Amino acid sequence: QVQLVESGGGLVQAGGSLRLSCIASGTIFSFNSMGWYRQVPGMQRELVARIDSRSRTNYADSVKGRFTISRGNAKNMVILQMNSLKPEDTAVYYCKAEINADYWGQGTQVTVSS
Repeated sequence: QVQLVESGGGLVQAGGSLRLSCIASGTIFSFNSMGWYRQVPGMQRELVARIDSRSRTNYADSVKGRFTISRGNAKNMVILQMNSLKPEDTAVYYCKAEINADYWGQGTQVTVSS
């Protein structure tokens, strides 16, 4: 059983920064990838950023140049550094791990006020 625990969401003013962390626990031999997705009510969950086992990254166009995804100090950890936040970044952010199956965290709220 794999569990993902996210932290770091909150309320910030436009132009500010937040750092989201996700730690995976359980029986994990290797990750195909880890990533962050976000969802607003009534909309589909969308990819924000993803990092694979070779540390290759990809980002949504809307966050390129502002957000950075990294592995963190532990191989089962992924961090999303979010800078220059905009009100349209407001959403619930979910961590996802692609291992033998897809695993999701419980989500953390990010609210950016104008």
